[in-house]
Amino acid sequence: MSEVLKETYTSPCLAIVVPCYNEASVLEKTTEHLLAVLDDMQVLIGPNSRILYVDDGSKDDTWDIIKQQHEADSRVTGISLAHNSGHQNALVAGLETAVRISDFIVTIDADLQDDESVIPSMVSLALEGNDIVYGVRSSRATDTWFKRTTAQAFYRLMSGMGVQTVYNHADFRLMSRRAVEALLDYGERNLFLRGLVPLLGFRQAQVEYARRVRLAGESKYPFGKMLGLAFDGVTSFSMKPVHMVLWIGIAFLLASIGIALWVFVCLIQHKAITGWASLMLSIWFCSGCVLIGLGIIGEYVGKIYIEVKHRPRYNIKDERL
Repeated sequence: MSEVLKETYTSPCLAIVVPCYNEASVLEKTTEHLLAVLDDMQVLIGPNSRILYVDDGSKDDTWDIIKQQHEADSRVTGISLAHNSGHQNALVAGLETAVRISDFIVTIDADLQDDESVIPSMVSLALEGNDIVYGVRSSRATDTWFKRTTAQAFYRLMSGMGVQTVYNHADFRLMSRRAVEALLDYGERNLFLRGLVPLLGFRQAQVEYARRVRLAGESKYPFGKMLGLAFDGVTSFSMKPVHMVLWIGIAFLLASIGIALWVFVCLIQHKAITGWASLMLSIWFCSGCVLIGLGIIGEYVGKIYIEVKHRPRYNIKDERL
């Protein structure tokens, strides 16, 4: 390591940002595991390193538990959002809080399906000069067939639509302070961090790990939310759906010309034009395609509407720092 890096990264401060929504059943174990990681990294990180929980408007005792843990150990800190703002906004709230007091920031979900034991490896790679270190799942053996299949389809969809993502990477990553500051300069409200972070550039690395079984509770990303995340990712980063609507329209125009020629030939030959059923099916099919096209375009217009209002992503109700 160069002398500049040695001087820069002497005893860096690490913050582990953990978004929480109704995680009371798992929080005690999560804190135990993450504090053990901080203890094991004393030679790599400074004494002011900490856990930063972000309570995303939980309806259970999540925030009360965080406050109790803060009283027991000052390394456990947290902020409480005034309402449920969503996973991506909760992550941004944690990043905006942690960047003021940390050199490196790790984001990880509270269920610890992502392996916290690779965090020291992430920090080591950061000390070598990497501004972003992705946690990449090497195995999904603990997932159900449905979860595994839909997750793989999600990444293929993102790739097919031209959205730059890291395959089998969710939101478990380490970022340097300057990388986080660059990320926060992106002021958009329709957040898809898995697509934004790769756009930052900087030097990047990966650490592989095997995905584990959730410690307790239930997934906060069921199929419906995963589908919504995929749609947000596509419409936030790609114009391909609009282009597809254009090409579908051209295809229908060509098909209608062919049908017009066929009708004209039938008229010349004095053949009875039958096919009420096919006519009705064509009307319904074309109408459906038109409505789908309008829906896709409307989604983009809706996102513009959300962006131009410039409403805050979240409001902080309470904090323990």
